[in-house]
Amino acid sequence: MKHEMRLQEEYFNRIKNGTKTIEFRLNDEKRNKIQVGDLIEFTNLDNQEILLVQVVQLHKADTFEQLFQELKEIGYTILENAELMLEFYSMDYQRNYGVLGIEIKRVNR
Repeated sequence: MKHEMRLQEEYFNRIKNGTKTIEFRLNDEKRNKIQVGDLIEFTNLDNQEILLVQVVQLHKADTFEQLFQELKEIGYTILENAELMLEFYSMDYQRNYGVLGIEIKRVNR
């Protein structure tokens, strides 16, 4: 299955250059459909550039704070932090839906 998501240029470029390998989202109805092996087409909000990635693993938690802690414990270096994620998703939304770390790899077209 292929999913479509939009990204701010900063995050798009970090995925493009390989420094960001996990995309963090609310685990809402749309993201709850994502499975390992699915494709995601990211669109850069600034210039409409498209980047295709494949989902290699899913990480789920109740909040971003919990998710980041769990990922650090298994060796991931996370540039984002829980406070930054509050700019996108309130604690109420996080608790209501849970959160998702979508581990990805770029796909060559």
